Formats: sequence, structure tokens, C-alpha cells
Amino acid sequence: MFAVIEHGSRRIRIPGATAHPTAAWVVQAVKNLVMDLGDAGCRARFLIRDRDGTFPALFDAVLNDAGIEVVLSGVRMPRTNPVMERWVQTCRRELLHRTLIWNQRHLLHALREFEQFYTSHRPHQGIGNARPLRPLPAPIANRQSPIRSRSPASTYNDASVRAAPSTSTDILRDLRG
Repeated sequence: MFAVIEHGSRRIRIPGATAHPTAAWVVQAVKNLVMDLGDAGCRARFLIRDRDGTFPALFDAVLNDAGIEVVLSGVRMPRTNPVMERWVQTCRRELLHRTLIWNQRHLLHALREFEQFYTSHRPHQGIGNARPLRPLPAPIANRQSPIRSRSPASTYNDASVRAAPSTSTDILRDLRG
């Protein structure tokens, strides 16, 4: 599978998939990608790729002609492109491990559907756009203690200790107030 992700918007593009990628297939896939980017009006400046042997020199030449600089990731460093690595793992876990793929056509259809789902249902939220999960706690100086302080001289008498309700009507009365 040949997939490309836009880091800013997390938009996925899948130009193609094959069981046996050859140099000619990869070059054709990158040409299709460049045409798709041009049709969509997207402007890419960089393409981060690994050092796989299936990427011929013509792959980089096609991208350079389109004005896209190729950046090679480090050797045995999968964390250099964590956004793409996370998408690949998500695609495997949520789609490929749960779907019985019949043939090439079915694979491409499933990948296109997942591409649309991933792009539309999982919008990218950068650090500035993300909502906090819960409101931040008040500073310690302004917080009220949940434990009421008692003077050491005070004792528990019958009025301060309350018995647990014993019937359902007692529980309802206590809930009402």
C-alpha cells in the first residue's frame, strides 16, 4: 500500500496498493499523487519517506519536478515519522484485522472508505485547538477542604452522628432533602 498523509490536516491519500510493489509501480503511484495534489489545489513542500529499496531515483525526480523536496528518514528509526506510523497501525487494527479482503479491488475499496472515515470522523486537533478533558482544579490556596475541621474539644454526640436510613422511604426522604 502506498499512502501519504498531510501532517497539518491529517488528510490521508492512498494512490494505490499492490502485493508486490516494483520500481515502475511506485513511480506511477507518485505521478498519480502529484496529479491528485494538483487537482485538489494542495501545495506540498516536503515528503518524508523511508529508505526502502522500492523507491528508485525516478521517484525522487518526479517529486523534485513538482517542487516537493524528499526528506529521508533515519535508518531503523520508525519514530521519525510518528504521524504516518500511527495511521498505519490504526489502519491495521481498525480495518485490516477486522475485514476479510477478497481481492485487489476490494482492498482498494476498503482503503478508500477508511480514508474518508479517518479524514472526516477524526479531525486533527492541534495542541492549541484541543479541549481539556475536564476543568483545571483551583489553586491549592483557594480550595476548600472536604474534611470539616473540628476543634479538639468537640465530641460526637447523638445529634452530630446520623444513623443510616433503614427503609426505602427513608432513603427517598433523605434524597429529597
